[in-house]
Amino acid sequence: MARRPRLHVPGGLYHVTLRGNHRQAIFVLDADRDRLDSIVADASSRDGVTVHAYCWMTNHIHALLEVGEAPLGRFMQRIASQYARFLQRRHDTTGHLFERRYHSVLVDTERYLLDLVRYIHLNPVRGALAIDPADYAWSSHRDYLGRAHRPWVHQHRVLGMLAADVATARSAYAKFVAAGLGTTITSPLDSRAIDDRRVLGDRDFLERLPAATHPPAPRTSLDELIERACAASGLSIDRLRSAARSPELCALRAEIARRAVEDRIATRSDVARAFGRSVSAISQALEKVRRKR
Repeated sequence: MARRPRLHVPGGLYHVTLRGNHRQAIFVLDADRDRLDSIVADASSRDGVTVHAYCWMTNHIHALLEVGEAPLGRFMQRIASQYARFLQRRHDTTGHLFERRYHSVLVDTERYLLDLVRYIHLNPVRGALAIDPADYAWSSHRDYLGRAHRPWVHQHRVLGMLAADVATARSAYAKFVAAGLGTTITSPLDSRAIDDRRVLGDRDFLERLPAATHPPAPRTSLDELIERACAASGLSIDRLRSAARSPELCALRAEIARRAVEDRIATRSDVARAFGRSVSAISQALEKVRRKR
Protein backbone atom coordinates (compact mmCIF):
# COMPACT_ATOMS: atom_id res chain seq x y z
CA MET A 1 0.00 0.00 0.00
CA ALA A 2 1.36 3.43 -0.96
CA ARG A 3 2.20 5.79 1.89
CA ARG A 4 -0.22 8.64 2.44
CA PRO A 5 1.21 12.12 1.82
CA ARG A 6 2.39 14.10 4.81
CA LEU A 7 0.04 16.57 6.48
CA HIS A 8 1.12 20.17 6.67
CA VAL A 9 -0.81 22.32 9.16
CA PRO A 10 0.77 25.76 9.75
CA GLY A 11 1.08 26.18 13.51
CA GLY A 12 0.73 22.43 14.02
CA LEU A 13 2.89 20.53 16.50
CA TYR A 14 4.49 17.28 15.39
CA HIS A 15 6.22 14.42 17.17
CA VAL A 16 9.15 13.51 14.93
CA THR A 17 11.55 10.58 14.92
CA LEU A 18 14.54 10.05 12.64
CA ARG A 19 16.46 6.76 12.77
CA GLY A 20 19.87 5.63 11.66
CA ASN A 21 19.91 3.54 8.51
CA HIS A 22 19.36 -0.10 9.49
CA ARG A 23 19.14 1.26 13.06
CA GLN A 24 22.87 1.91 13.13
CA ALA A 25 24.35 4.36 15.65
CA ILE A 26 24.28 7.96 14.45
CA PHE A 27 26.69 9.31 17.08
CA VAL A 28 30.31 8.27 17.54
CA LEU A 29 31.47 10.83 20.11
CA ASP A 30 29.60 12.92 22.66
CA ALA A 31 30.73 15.96 20.68
CA ASP A 32 28.67 14.70 17.73
CA ARG A 33 25.50 15.30 19.71
CA ASP A 34 26.72 18.81 20.51
CA ARG A 35 27.18 19.39 16.79
CA LEU A 36 23.61 18.27 16.14
CA ASP A 37 22.50 20.80 18.76
CA SER A 38 24.16 23.56 16.74
CA ILE A 39 22.66 22.38 13.46
CA VAL A 40 19.13 22.21 14.92
CA ALA A 41 19.51 25.66 16.50
CA ASP A 42 20.47 27.17 13.15
CA ALA A 43 17.89 25.26 11.11
CA SER A 44 15.01 26.08 13.47
CA SER A 45 15.81 29.78 13.09
CA ARG A 46 16.06 29.54 9.29
CA ASP A 47 12.85 27.55 8.80
CA GLY A 48 10.65 29.09 11.49
CA VAL A 49 10.40 25.87 13.53
CA THR A 50 9.85 25.93 17.30
CA VAL A 51 11.54 23.12 19.22
CA HIS A 52 9.48 22.25 22.31
CA ALA A 53 11.37 19.13 23.39
CA TYR A 54 14.00 16.72 22.08
CA CYS A 55 16.16 13.72 22.93
CA TRP A 56 19.18 12.45 20.98
CA MET A 57 19.40 8.68 21.55
CA THR A 58 22.13 6.35 20.24
CA ASN A 59 20.58 5.39 16.92
CA HIS A 60 17.60 7.76 16.62
CA ILE A 61 16.31 11.16 17.64
CA HIS A 62 12.99 12.39 19.03
CA ALA A 63 11.64 15.93 18.85
CA LEU A 64 8.43 17.90 19.36
CA LEU A 65 8.36 20.55 16.64
CA GLU A 66 5.92 23.34 15.86
CA VAL A 67 5.97 24.42 12.22
CA GLY A 68 5.12 27.70 10.55
CA GLU A 69 4.25 28.23 6.91
CA ALA A 70 7.23 26.21 5.67
CA PRO A 71 6.67 22.43 5.59
CA LEU A 72 8.39 20.25 8.17
CA GLY A 73 10.24 18.37 5.44
CA ARG A 74 12.44 21.36 4.66
CA PHE A 75 13.68 21.53 8.25
CA MET A 76 14.19 17.78 8.55
CA GLN A 77 16.07 17.60 5.27
CA ARG A 78 18.33 20.45 6.36
CA ILE A 79 19.36 18.90 9.66
CA ALA A 80 19.70 15.36 8.26
CA SER A 81 21.89 16.38 5.32
CA GLN A 82 24.06 18.79 7.32
CA TYR A 83 24.62 16.35 10.15
CA ALA A 84 25.35 13.45 7.75
CA ARG A 85 27.98 15.54 5.94
CA PHE A 86 29.52 16.55 9.26
CA LEU A 87 29.76 12.95 10.47
CA GLN A 88 31.22 11.75 7.17
CA ARG A 89 33.94 14.40 7.31
CA ARG A 90 34.68 13.97 11.03
CA HIS A 91 34.80 10.17 11.10
CA ASP A 92 35.67 9.37 7.46
CA THR A 93 32.49 7.41 6.76
CA THR A 94 30.37 6.97 3.63
CA GLY A 95 26.89 5.78 2.75
CA HIS A 96 23.45 6.70 4.03
CA LEU A 97 23.38 7.72 7.69
CA PHE A 98 19.60 8.01 8.13
CA GLU A 99 16.58 6.14 6.91
CA ARG A 100 15.18 7.94 3.90
CA ARG A 101 11.93 8.98 5.60
CA TYR A 102 11.56 10.59 8.96
CA HIS A 103 8.37 9.74 10.86
CA SER A 104 6.02 12.49 11.98
CA VAL A 105 2.68 12.60 13.80
CA LEU A 106 0.47 15.68 14.12
CA VAL A 107 -0.42 16.11 17.82
CA ASP A 108 -3.53 17.24 19.68
CA THR A 109 -1.62 19.42 22.14
CA GLU A 110 -4.51 19.89 24.57
CA ARG A 111 -4.64 16.16 25.33
CA TYR A 112 -1.17 14.83 24.65
CA LEU A 113 1.49 17.54 24.93
CA LEU A 114 2.48 16.93 28.55
CA ASP A 115 2.51 13.15 28.16
CA LEU A 116 4.63 13.36 25.01
CA VAL A 117 7.21 15.62 26.63
CA ARG A 118 7.53 13.19 29.53
CA TYR A 119 7.70 10.23 27.16
CA ILE A 120 10.51 11.86 25.16
CA HIS A 121 12.51 12.82 28.25
CA LEU A 122 12.21 9.32 29.76
CA ASN A 123 13.65 7.67 26.64
CA PRO A 124 17.19 7.43 28.10
CA VAL A 125 15.79 5.68 31.18
CA ARG A 126 13.81 3.18 29.12
CA GLY A 127 16.89 2.64 26.96
CA ALA A 128 19.08 1.96 30.03
CA LEU A 129 21.29 4.95 29.24
CA ALA A 130 20.50 6.71 32.53
CA ILE A 131 18.81 6.01 35.85
CA ASP A 132 17.49 9.54 36.14
CA PRO A 133 16.62 11.59 33.02
CA ALA A 134 18.45 14.54 34.61
CA ASP A 135 21.67 12.52 34.28
CA TYR A 136 21.33 12.45 30.50
CA ALA A 137 22.88 15.52 28.88
CA TRP A 138 21.40 15.19 25.41
CA SER A 139 17.75 15.99 25.91
CA SER A 140 15.77 19.10 26.84
CA HIS A 141 14.83 17.70 30.27
CA ARG A 142 17.48 19.78 32.03
CA ASP A 143 16.18 22.90 30.29
CA TYR A 144 12.74 22.24 31.76
CA LEU A 145 14.29 21.85 35.20
CA GLY A 146 16.18 25.12 34.81
CA ARG A 147 19.59 23.39 34.96
CA ALA A 148 20.50 24.14 31.34
CA HIS A 149 19.68 26.94 28.95
CA ARG A 150 19.51 26.34 25.23
CA PRO A 151 17.88 29.41 23.64
CA TRP A 152 16.41 27.30 20.84
CA VAL A 153 14.43 25.09 23.28
CA HIS A 154 11.05 26.67 24.05
CA GLN A 155 9.57 25.49 27.34
CA HIS A 156 6.99 28.17 28.07
CA ARG A 157 4.07 26.43 26.33
CA VAL A 158 4.48 23.20 28.30
CA LEU A 159 5.36 24.82 31.62
CA GLY A 160 2.44 27.23 31.19
CA MET A 161 0.09 24.25 31.24
CA LEU A 162 1.30 23.44 34.77
CA ALA A 163 1.42 26.85 36.48
CA ALA A 164 1.68 30.55 35.70
CA ASP A 165 4.77 30.97 37.88
CA VAL A 166 7.90 29.46 36.29
CA ALA A 167 9.38 28.11 39.52
CA THR A 168 6.07 26.46 40.46
CA ALA A 169 5.71 25.07 36.95
CA ARG A 170 9.23 23.58 37.01
CA SER A 171 8.51 21.90 40.34
CA ALA A 172 5.23 20.47 39.03
CA TYR A 173 6.99 19.28 35.88
CA ALA A 174 9.72 17.52 37.92
CA LYS A 175 7.07 15.70 39.97
CA PHE A 176 5.15 14.74 36.83
CA VAL A 177 8.25 13.19 35.24
CA ALA A 178 9.31 11.51 38.50
CA ALA A 179 5.90 9.83 38.69
CA GLY A 180 6.78 8.01 35.48
CA LEU A 181 10.00 6.50 36.84
CA GLY A 182 9.80 2.86 37.77
CA THR A 183 6.50 2.41 35.97
CA THR A 184 5.59 1.17 32.53
CA ILE A 185 4.25 4.15 30.63
CA THR A 186 2.39 3.36 27.44
CA SER A 187 3.54 5.47 24.54
CA PRO A 188 1.06 8.29 23.89
CA LEU A 189 1.59 7.52 20.21
CA ASP A 190 -0.41 4.33 20.68
CA SER A 191 -3.47 6.61 20.81
CA ARG A 192 -3.15 7.74 17.21
CA ALA A 193 -6.39 8.16 15.31
CA ILE A 194 -7.63 4.94 13.77
CA ASP A 195 -8.96 6.93 10.82
CA ASP A 196 -5.58 8.56 10.19
CA ARG A 197 -2.36 7.19 11.73
CA ARG A 198 -0.62 10.47 10.85
CA VAL A 199 -2.55 12.11 13.70
CA LEU A 200 -2.41 11.76 17.50
CA GLY A 201 -5.95 12.78 18.42
CA ASP A 202 -9.57 11.72 18.18
CA ARG A 203 -12.22 12.42 15.56
CA ASP A 204 -13.12 15.74 17.20
CA PHE A 205 -9.51 16.89 16.85
CA LEU A 206 -9.51 15.89 13.19
CA GLU A 207 -12.68 17.89 12.60
CA ARG A 208 -11.23 20.96 14.38
CA LEU A 209 -8.12 21.01 12.24
CA PRO A 210 -7.74 23.81 9.73
CA ALA A 211 -7.55 22.68 6.16
CA ALA A 212 -4.44 20.53 6.01
CA THR A 213 -2.30 20.78 2.94
CA HIS A 214 0.11 18.33 1.43
CA PRO A 215 3.46 20.11 1.21
CA PRO A 216 5.58 19.73 -1.90
CA ALA A 217 8.22 17.06 -1.59
CA PRO A 218 11.48 18.50 -0.30
CA ARG A 219 13.93 19.32 -3.05
CA THR A 220 16.84 17.02 -3.70
CA SER A 221 19.60 17.48 -1.14
CA LEU A 222 23.26 17.94 -2.06
CA ASP A 223 24.06 14.48 -0.69
CA GLU A 224 21.38 12.92 -2.88
CA LEU A 225 22.59 14.86 -5.93
CA ILE A 226 26.14 13.61 -5.36
CA GLU A 227 25.00 10.01 -4.84
CA ARG A 228 22.89 10.00 -8.01
CA ALA A 229 25.64 11.59 -10.11
CA CYS A 230 28.20 9.06 -8.88
CA ALA A 231 25.85 6.15 -9.49
CA ALA A 232 25.16 7.34 -13.04
CA SER A 233 28.86 7.87 -13.83
CA GLY A 234 30.15 4.74 -12.14
CA LEU A 235 32.56 6.79 -10.01
CA SER A 236 32.66 6.39 -6.23
CA ILE A 237 31.91 9.20 -3.80
CA ASP A 238 35.31 8.61 -2.20
CA ARG A 239 37.07 9.25 -5.52
CA LEU A 240 34.95 12.31 -6.14
CA ARG A 241 36.01 13.77 -2.78
CA SER A 242 39.65 12.75 -3.16
CA ALA A 243 42.51 14.99 -4.30
CA ALA A 244 42.55 13.30 -7.72
CA ARG A 245 42.14 15.70 -10.65
CA SER A 246 41.47 13.48 -13.66
CA PRO A 247 39.39 15.12 -16.43
CA GLU A 248 36.52 12.74 -15.69
CA LEU A 249 36.43 13.64 -12.01
CA CYS A 250 36.80 17.37 -12.63
CA ALA A 251 33.94 17.30 -15.13
CA LEU A 252 31.68 15.44 -12.69
CA ARG A 253 32.47 17.83 -9.84
CA ALA A 254 31.74 20.81 -12.08
CA GLU A 255 28.43 19.35 -13.26
CA ILE A 256 27.32 18.60 -9.70
CA ALA A 257 28.27 22.14 -8.66
CA ARG A 258 26.32 23.59 -11.59
CA ARG A 259 23.19 21.60 -10.76
CA ALA A 260 23.43 22.41 -7.07
CA VAL A 261 23.81 26.16 -7.60
CA GLU A 262 21.38 26.60 -10.52
CA ASP A 263 18.65 24.53 -8.85
CA ARG A 264 19.28 26.24 -5.50
CA ILE A 265 20.02 22.93 -3.84
CA ALA A 266 23.19 24.27 -2.21
CA THR A 267 25.53 27.25 -2.26
CA ARG A 268 29.04 27.30 -3.65
CA SER A 269 30.31 27.16 -0.08
CA ASP A 270 28.22 24.03 0.58
CA VAL A 271 29.63 22.35 -2.53
CA ALA A 272 33.17 23.36 -1.59
CA ARG A 273 32.78 21.78 1.85
CA ALA A 274 31.29 18.61 0.38
CA PHE A 275 34.23 18.21 -2.02
CA GLY A 276 36.93 19.41 0.41
CA ARG A 277 37.87 22.28 -1.87
CA SER A 278 37.96 26.06 -1.76
CA VAL A 279 35.07 28.25 -2.84
CA SER A 280 37.32 29.85 -5.47
CA ALA A 281 38.05 26.41 -6.99
CA ILE A 282 34.33 25.71 -7.28
CA SER A 283 33.75 29.16 -8.80
CA GLN A 284 36.46 28.51 -11.40
CA ALA A 285 34.90 25.17 -12.28
CA LEU A 286 31.48 26.82 -12.71
CA GLU A 287 32.98 29.49 -14.93
CA LYS A 288 34.50 26.83 -17.18
CA VAL A 289 31.12 25.09 -17.45
CA ARG A 290 29.46 28.44 -18.28
CA ARG A 291 31.95 29.13 -21.07
CA LYS A 292 31.50 25.68 -22.60
CA ARG A 293 27.72 26.12 -22.60
